[in-house]
Amino acid sequence: MKKFFLILFTAVLLLCFAGCIGEEDENGGYDYDAIDDNMESTDGKYKVAFVTDIGQLKDKSFNQGSWEGVKRYAYENEKSYKYYQPANGDQATDDDRYDAMAAAANGGAEIIVCAGFMQADALALAAEQFPNVKFVFIDGWALGFDNVTAIVYKEEQSGYLAGYAAVMEGYTKLGFSGGGGGTNPACQRFGYGFIQGANDAAKEKDINVSMKYSWSHGSTFQASPELVTMLNGWYSTGTEVVFACGGSMCQSAFAAASANEGKVIGVDVDQSKDSSTVITSATKGLREGTMHALEMFYSNKWSEIADKAISLGAENDAVGLPTETWSMENFTLEQYKDLFEKVKDGTIEIDDNPTDAEIKEYSNVTLDYIK
Repeated sequence: MKKFFLILFTAVLLLCFAGCIGEEDENGGYDYDAIDDNMESTDGKYKVAFVTDIGQLKDKSFNQGSWEGVKRYAYENEKSYKYYQPANGDQATDDDRYDAMAAAANGGAEIIVCAGFMQADALALAAEQFPNVKFVFIDGWALGFDNVTAIVYKEEQSGYLAGYAAVMEGYTKLGFSGGGGGTNPACQRFGYGFIQGANDAAKEKDINVSMKYSWSHGSTFQASPELVTMLNGWYSTGTEVVFACGGSMCQSAFAAASANEGKVIGVDVDQSKDSSTVITSATKGLREGTMHALEMFYSNKWSEIADKAISLGAENDAVGLPTETWSMENFTLEQYKDLFEKVKDGTIEIDDNPTDAEIKEYSNVTLDYIK
């Protein structure tokens, strides 16, 4: 039964990837900016709501990708929509998060998308207090409530593809700057996958690569002068490319890379349009996964995903590198497709438990763990 559900979910999700057609931007992609972030409901109620993680709504990464899925679905299906940001910004408490969810529920929300693992405690309380409202927990887990579903991703696969591609492209001095202070599961999986991919590519090329690996200045997922200073130091001492993993932190990486003729690997969504320093991005289908959960609700199929954690990865075409916009010159599209299929069918196994990532020994990666 579980296998059947996964097959069915995959089929519907792929249809969503392929069939959700909307307005195109000047580059042929969907123009999310054409959809108003602040629509005005005629009755003052908003049926589809989004509660942000800490950080900015337009962080060019996790919050933004999730929000774009919310507003696109609502716009294309003529549903009123609104976003809510917990009070106190990056110092938001569980009470602040709950208050945002309560405001959404009291504002007419039928379904609320909550982004980020920090939402768990507040979401559990909101699910109990508002049993007639449905909740989508992005990057979360099953909470034991029939009105909650979770969408999670196999970030280790996307990180692996990015690390492998970077080394095959010719980079031998890498960096990873992660968000959440080393406690965010998604960022941890991205980073651990990045190490494994770099190690396997280096092993294949019979070379050794170095990698600076740090959670410093990323606990709030924000850009900061301190992070720019740290990354400036990395680039100025030889680091060639940094995988910047953590919301608005990418802006610090872009600034440091630009100042030092360095390169960046983006995260969550394709960030190539945000900086000329981006060579590729380790993406996950935030928009598509969010839209699918909304579609299941409005198609009266919520029972199929209620109190479940749906894990999406290469087998669902829900992670990967955006080959249309990457700037790879040595790592070919054919090589990437072959690698992706091996990840997809399980030929390449990637460890998804990053607990000891920084203290493990790797055959072809010299890891410099920076606290």
